[in-house]
Amino acid sequence: MPNEIKNTSASDADSSRVGTLLESAIRDIGIPPCPAILEKINTEMRKDEPDFRHLTRIINSDVGIAAGLIAIANSPFFGFRNRARSVDEALLMLGLAVAGRAIAGIILRKLFPLTPSLERFWHASACIARLSGWLVQQDHQGIKIRADDAYTFGLFRDSGIPMLLKRFNHYPEVLKNANAEKALSFTAVEEASCSTNHAMVGGLLAQSWWLPDDICLAIRYHHDYSPPEPGSRSVLPPTSRGLIATALLAEHLFQHHTGLSPTQEWPKGGPVCLRLLGLTDEDLPRLYDESATIATSNE
Repeated sequence: MPNEIKNTSASDADSSRVGTLLESAIRDIGIPPCPAILEKINTEMRKDEPDFRHLTRIINSDVGIAAGLIAIANSPFFGFRNRARSVDEALLMLGLAVAGRAIAGIILRKLFPLTPSLERFWHASACIARLSGWLVQQDHQGIKIRADDAYTFGLFRDSGIPMLLKRFNHYPEVLKNANAEKALSFTAVEEASCSTNHAMVGGLLAQSWWLPDDICLAIRYHHDYSPPEPGSRSVLPPTSRGLIATALLAEHLFQHHTGLSPTQEWPKGGPVCLRLLGLTDEDLPRLYDESATIATSNE
């Protein structure tokens, strides 16, 4: 029987212990709180009748966010015929939910000083996000998820990594070891050296930034490929499992085409992810061919 994306279950005692560890991690690592501008945007978007003019004013108050949102609306990923020339046009084209998550992604990147290694990291994340959105639009019989959810998850999946790079001087070496580890899980390698892991940290960030629960759960457990324990009850909804599987395949396609950011995650989780998506190894050559342009794009 192939491995499954883990159906995670915890006792009350375990939950209490994990809660204590999370509080410590938040305190020690310094997970950035939801920025004030994102708070204002989310508050307006959650109203029964959001005021588009007010939202436009909020977004236009930050030139970088405004320009980034327009660029996203005009990206080939969304395939709109017309090009957005202003924030209000971008909001109308994308819709409030997608625009809100796109803005969160723009803000996330701005939080960390750009270095050559982080520039490569953000490029890979953006490419994996685009590939994830493309994959869910392909014809398959597996778990169905929305393209914008897959895109958002791709952007935030590894968001804990920049925070751990900022917090731990030795984290680059930990990251190197985790990427090369063939037996232990990625997060187990991190836990052994840092007493926390990027999936936990990224999940907390996503939760505090008001991302949907199924995306937060997928971020938190995206390195868990263990078979479920007998009698365990899943806390991962199908959409979360679909997001994890889609992004792992997207990462594999990115690595196949570019040779960048190599890991051992595909051998660990690839078979079960293909099954969840209703695909087989025989589908991979076609996906390699059809994804080449997206995987190597600098957009």
